[in-house]
Amino acid sequence: MKYIDLRSDTVTKPTQEMRQAMMEAMVGDDVFSDDPTMNELEDLVAKTLGKEAGVFIPSGTFSNQLALFTHCKQGDEVIVDQFAHIVQHESGASPVISGVQLFTLESDLGIWDLNKLEKMIKKRTISTTNTKLICIENAYNGRALPLDYFDKVSQIAKKHELKVHLDGARIFNAAVALNVDVSEIAKYADTVSVCLSKGLCAPIGSVLVGSKDFIAEARIKRKIMGGGMRQVGILAAAGKIAVEKMSKRLINDHKNAGYMADLLSKIPKLEIDQRQRDINMVFFDIEDDKKFGLEDYMFENGVKILEYEDGFRFVAHNDLNREDIKKTIDLVEKYFQ
Repeated sequence: MKYIDLRSDTVTKPTQEMRQAMMEAMVGDDVFSDDPTMNELEDLVAKTLGKEAGVFIPSGTFSNQLALFTHCKQGDEVIVDQFAHIVQHESGASPVISGVQLFTLESDLGIWDLNKLEKMIKKRTISTTNTKLICIENAYNGRALPLDYFDKVSQIAKKHELKVHLDGARIFNAAVALNVDVSEIAKYADTVSVCLSKGLCAPIGSVLVGSKDFIAEARIKRKIMGGGMRQVGILAAAGKIAVEKMSKRLINDHKNAGYMADLLSKIPKLEIDQRQRDINMVFFDIEDDKKFGLEDYMFENGVKILEYEDGFRFVAHNDLNREDIKKTIDLVEKYFQ
């Protein structure tokens, strides 16, 4: 049975062009930096984001954790949002891999009280650790955070001689929503992790970018974490298409999410979180106890959805068309009728 899948934009399949490019890719040993296609991808992503260098990582979790591992030493503190991916969805990796202390700061959908942020920065004493890194995220759960906010966070970090890491898994979506080049978002962070398989349709991989010195150190740490790879040009070939071409079509996913939101809004008692409607996602809840059976009902009718933080998140992506969306929302409406 072919399912309509709205759980995430990670479910996208590689395009036919990607598959052809993967088959024909020039390859080499990436541990020796001898894979020409991978070298091209890493340079492409670094230049696109306005950084000096990049390194390919198998996953977004790996990439974020590598950034922490490279920026920090054991016992350092990292300030993150209380609902950041690094905290909520990376299996408690930070203290295991880096030995860092995560300080989770409450936000208003990704926006910190900056006075509180500055007060939470610690200097080493006999009783306290020292804050070494601030982690930010854009897009943040469907919300594209404004550049002036990132500028202020960056200024606070510089004032206290801290580094900033940006979890930019969906930075291309954020750039579309803000109508800016991705480098305009990335410039406020020392390092950025960007995912190639969320919405961009590559089968696997993220790229971590930053200064040449940082990336050189990150390559060593990547090897320590088991990320030394060999002939990975076959993956880089798809990644290049993801960045060069698939990033240009994300506006279609945003429009389809808008179409989805319009249909959902007609269902009685259903409320869409408009503050998280900047990119390709629709977050909603409904005042009906039947909602707890919606996921099973949809699956039985050929649609995969995902309950998300006491509500639902539907995600538009390249493998989803408007006919699929209409069928899905018709099923939701029928279920609650």
